[in-house]
Amino acid sequence: MGYWFLAIAIVSEVIGTLALKASDEFTNWFYSSVCIVSYVVAFYLLSLVFKTVPIGIAYAIWAGMGIVLVASISAVVYKEFPDTAAIIGMFLIITGVVIMNVFSKSAAH
Repeated sequence: MGYWFLAIAIVSEVIGTLALKASDEFTNWFYSSVCIVSYVVAFYLLSLVFKTVPIGIAYAIWAGMGIVLVASISAVVYKEFPDTAAIIGMFLIITGVVIMNVFSKSAAH
């Protein structure tokens, strides 16, 4: 169940981050509310994840997937396209998360 909670927490965090930009410095009440609710849900679910998934593994997945998803979606929604160095960096983050999950004995706990 921990990885399901983690997936939902990541989606919620991504929604919150995108809403944060749309909130226009918290002047738009709708997007400000979406941001706050999304982050509360994300952190609550992340706290549940830590019961079954090691914190280092969970946080690596959380951060890595959050970075890649926010960058990808913001390229489409906000026309903020990452440059080549950013794309390479995101590829390395994904590679690191995969290596941790496939080869690390910590992920099996």
